[in-house]
Amino acid sequence: MNKVVIVQARLGSTRLPAKILKDLSGKPVLYHVLERIKKAKLVDDIVVATTDLDNDEPLVEYLRENKIYYYRGSSDDVLSRYYEAAFQYKADIIIRITSDCPLIDPEVIDSIIKIYLENNKYDYVSNTIMRTFPRGLDVELLTFAALKKSFYGAEQKSEREHVTPYIYNNREIFNVFNFASKTDLSYLRWTLDTPEDYQLIKVIYDSLYKEGEIFTTEEVLTLFHNLPELIEINKHIEQKKL
Repeated sequence: MNKVVIVQARLGSTRLPAKILKDLSGKPVLYHVLERIKKAKLVDDIVVATTDLDNDEPLVEYLRENKIYYYRGSSDDVLSRYYEAAFQYKADIIIRITSDCPLIDPEVIDSIIKIYLENNKYDYVSNTIMRTFPRGLDVELLTFAALKKSFYGAEQKSEREHVTPYIYNNREIFNVFNFASKTDLSYLRWTLDTPEDYQLIKVIYDSLYKEGEIFTTEEVLTLFHNLPELIEINKHIEQKKL
């Protein structure tokens, strides 16, 4: 059973252009996202799914130079991009992660994969149906069969653009499971979408990052406990609606 993380990535962000190539502790944001995913023990492969737009050529060049698996597909129909990438890389299980999550937690990735493997009955497992984790620690697992069914069944623009709504909005068809944190941390915003987000994440990396290692969610929470003013940096940012 081939368990493949497919990382959704592009350079055309409207609120913070080329955000995934911005510098964090001497490396691009995308480098840190991939390094943290690599620490997940149950992942077999990682593929970056980007667009076929000319605007994303610098990203593709970075992926080629660093020998990172990638797939180029539709910029608008992200569901088709995921389906085609999963098909090309022979994924049985797809773990969807977006490239604007430089604090992604490999333990959360493994926990979600473990739930799927131990139960063998779910089409979709995530920590996003009912949010209890900080935004930016989002992990969605879906089977190739569920992805294929979505690819052929989803008709609404939002279902094609956001990949998974067709699954969790059709629970009479799909068996879904929400993985919840023991403590509700959904008020924390650790994703990268605006200059304020970048300001916060840069402080976190400047405080905790050591080359060759990854810091834990617990260490970030301790940093917030010691510096409670950090939460104010991007507290006012509204997440874009689906």
